[in-house]
Amino acid sequence: MRLRTKAREVALCILYQVEIVKNDYGQALKDYSENEPLEKEVSDFSLLLLEGITKNLPHLDSLIKKYVKNWEIDRMAAIDRNILRLSCFELIFLKEVPPKVSINEAIELAKRFSDIDSPRFINGVLDKIYKTEGEGINDKKTEQVL
Repeated sequence: MRLRTKAREVALCILYQVEIVKNDYGQALKDYSENEPLEKEVSDFSLLLLEGITKNLPHLDSLIKKYVKNWEIDRMAAIDRNILRLSCFELIFLKEVPPKVSINEAIELAKRFSDIDSPRFINGVLDKIYKTEGEGINDKKTEQVL
């Protein structure tokens, strides 16, 4: 498994845990890495994702709400909601991640961790966000997220 793919998987697991158990993401990442040692690049990228998502959560959730029809974000499956948050953060804030990579990684996470309809749902939402918000999204991304 590629290092950033693993980092996204770790970040997703931590986001899920934080939401369900109401744990701190820093402590959750520390606990995770004690049980499964992580390479430095995996740990660093996971932490970047977790910090960025946490600090930008209201903005990310409002963006997701804008493009999800007939769904309240709170009624979505927790895993789908967190996959969308993770990928939206990458789309909006991380210049070094090509948008199509971010969307493909989100679809793969949905295939691995969610139900059978989730990959199509995730793809549809992210595609709308990218096409509507993201004309030249790499030019709009900001490095000042943290």
